[in-house]
Amino acid sequence: MLNEIQSHPYDALTPDTVLDAVERCGLLPAGGLLALNSYENRVYQVALDEGGYVVAKFYRPARWSDAAILEEHAFALELLEAEVPVVAPLADAAGETLHEHMGFRYALFPRRGGRWPDLDVPDVLWRLGRFLGRLHAVGAAKPFVSRPRLDIASFGVESRACLLESGLLPREYQSRYADLSAELLETVTAAFAAVPSLVWQRIHGDFHPGNILWTDSGAHIVDLDDCRSGPAVQDLWMLLSGERHEQLIQLDELLGGYEEFFDFDRRELRLIEPLRTLRLMHYAAWLARRRDDPAFVLAFPWFGTARYWEEHIMTLQEQRLRLAEAPLSFNSA
Repeated sequence: MLNEIQSHPYDALTPDTVLDAVERCGLLPAGGLLALNSYENRVYQVALDEGGYVVAKFYRPARWSDAAILEEHAFALELLEAEVPVVAPLADAAGETLHEHMGFRYALFPRRGGRWPDLDVPDVLWRLGRFLGRLHAVGAAKPFVSRPRLDIASFGVESRACLLESGLLPREYQSRYADLSAELLETVTAAFAAVPSLVWQRIHGDFHPGNILWTDSGAHIVDLDDCRSGPAVQDLWMLLSGERHEQLIQLDELLGGYEEFFDFDRRELRLIEPLRTLRLMHYAAWLARRRDDPAFVLAFPWFGTARYWEEHIMTLQEQRLRLAEAPLSFNSA
């Protein structure tokens, strides 16, 4: 008997559907269509008949509510109004930024270029710090209502449960992962408890070098799809790399620029390794949750193999050692 072929909602997102969606917003596509590198959503560069391009982002079905997507758009527009370099969604003639066509929710954006920032250059880190300070100053002005927190429950507890219940963990790794992940979550919970009155504010949420476009004028961002409420340090720690002494130097440059625009709560430095731990757990669960998407199977063929689980558990064991180390410190005046 032939196995039943499983379909995915994105299977219905054909080139004609993409072009029709752009045209419904009052733009005339020239027919040129280029799929851009995006796994969570589907993103296309569309050539326009009048010249130039527009970027069409089709949101993953059932991931965000309309209200959460509109908060993403509103945050981007606030940043743009405050002259923080961000590519905000385009509004149609009625002033709407979120659209629907053939069951897909989507938004259009102007096309912008750039390259990865060179984090080995101190001036680049300082300028990135200034950028984040400005972004967080806007983010602190009011809270998100519909977008979630980047917290232990969603990134840690739920991620752990997802993997343990997924059936993807081979039997020989189940108890090792269960025990180790439970221990890590206890340590992470204690670290967060050691920062009373922690401020949860609007942040980018996924500010790693691959999500930053750098030009001679500095940084800009093209997507706030993962923006959430979280500690400010979440947007800083992914820019740190190397040995401890190297990270201390990088941190001084980042926060030196950051505090020209926004005060940083130094207590949050003790959350760097806890947040890294949560990201590692969340990333594994994210891959597990997306196994029904053919694009993920092609892009991450190694996920779920015995080697993957062995390396994932080893990485979490290394995190246990990192969590036991003293937090980084900021030395600048």
